[in-house]
Amino acid sequence: MTKKTKKVDISSKRLIGISPSRWVEWVSEIPNVSVKEIISSDFQWLSREGDVLMRVSSQEHGEFLVLNEIQLRYDSEMLTRMNAYAALAREKYKKPVYPVLINILQPSETTEIVNCYESEFLNLKGYQDYRVINLWEVEADAVFQQPLPSLLPFVPILKGGGEEATVRKALQLLREDEQLLELENLLAFFATFVLKTEVIQQIMRWDMAVLQQSPWYQQILQEGIEIGQQQGQQQGILSGIEIGLELKFGELGKEIFSEINTIENIQVLETILSSLKTVETIEQLRQIYQ
Repeated sequence: MTKKTKKVDISSKRLIGISPSRWVEWVSEIPNVSVKEIISSDFQWLSREGDVLMRVSSQEHGEFLVLNEIQLRYDSEMLTRMNAYAALAREKYKKPVYPVLINILQPSETTEIVNCYESEFLNLKGYQDYRVINLWEVEADAVFQQPLPSLLPFVPILKGGGEEATVRKALQLLREDEQLLELENLLAFFATFVLKTEVIQQIMRWDMAVLQQSPWYQQILQEGIEIGQQQGQQQGILSGIEIGLELKFGELGKEIFSEINTIENIQVLETILSSLKTVETIEQLRQIYQ
């Protein structure tokens, strides 16, 4: 009998919903904020996985909206999106909007992260500020001290969070709360950026089937495929395959890569690379090249 994997919610909305008031206080730096609701946006541009719109209030500022945009990696189109998202939310709900962009993984050194949208055309100017939070600049200790339970799965990639002992501490806190247990695999996912796979498997449960439900997992898998396709040469394609295999199959992926690494036929390698998003098992993948 095939084991049925329990589906869990590891979306941005779920993470923020763990402790919404703490989250808003953190992103806005406004104390004693009351969260009225997490809005299910029904207009076109605020329906993606990373968008979370919240209606909140404080004694000083009254009622307003907090627009959270959580991105795995920053891209240059975000300033245009943030301007559009803020305008749409403001128009629909008739409330002031506080937009926040949270970037998870650090981009290349040449990438400039901006915190405002500016435009000028025929002497008409447009401008929209938004707050930028880069998780790699956030101190891991702050997550434990405040506390910020929504950030526990991200501890490995926070500043000072890449040590095994720190990851173990985050794992312990997740396991102490039944509502947070499902986030263990997300913690494992981000731990792969700083720890060896065998170390992660020693200290926590590792269910790739659950992990693959994460939209961030799918995005990184796609990035690996695109790396190979853009570079176009054998080594570039192999790099993309290696990333995809480890994300999809964990330690087994490393083992099968030793087989694929010996293939010299570029067309076969391209087929393997493009198939990584659809194959479900190692056996299905082997059928492509054996």
